[in-house]
Amino acid sequence: MSFKCIETALSGVLLIEPRVFSDSRGFFLETFHQRKYAKAGINHTFVQDNHSHSKRDTLRGLHYQLTHPQAKLVYVITGEIFDVSVDIRSGSPTFGQWVGEHLSAQNKRQMFIPEGFAHGFCVISETADVLYKVTDIYNPEDEYGVLWSDGSIGINWPVKTPIISDKDKKYPGLNEISESLLPVYDATSPTRRWDGYS
Repeated sequence: MSFKCIETALSGVLLIEPRVFSDSRGFFLETFHQRKYAKAGINHTFVQDNHSHSKRDTLRGLHYQLTHPQAKLVYVITGEIFDVSVDIRSGSPTFGQWVGEHLSAQNKRQMFIPEGFAHGFCVISETADVLYKVTDIYNPEDEYGVLWSDGSIGINWPVKTPIISDKDKKYPGLNEISESLLPVYDATSPTRRWDGYS
């Protein structure tokens, strides 16, 4: 048993608690194991790894790709973030709902965000280094976003005066985005329910 996989309020979005082996030298953990993660429902092929370094109060998001959707596996190696997933799938029973979790170098938790969700995070430590694996290559021509402060979503961000890029400030609210520019919910797509160790 190398990790615990916990369901969140949004089906498909998973919180992962890895098993950490510590001794006087330090610690060791597996950050990804394809066969074990597949047993927990994360049966995806990751094709790109990203590293983001940000200072306190930085807020990045909410981002998604439409025709080249990316599932993400997110974790933190220094500092702490509040990581957020928003269901933006047209026709989804949880459309517009969000979940957020604290990920840090201390708790070593991971978040898995499937395709069809917008993703963002804010930094609540002095700095934070965030690593995330994605299932499709970054495509700037296919990059879309939802306004981080959209009142219809109502994310309770734990920062008072976030530092936001000009691009992220200009994204529309979720209800202002045409259905043709949103992913579509597939009710026939199986989502494995999981709450246990793998």
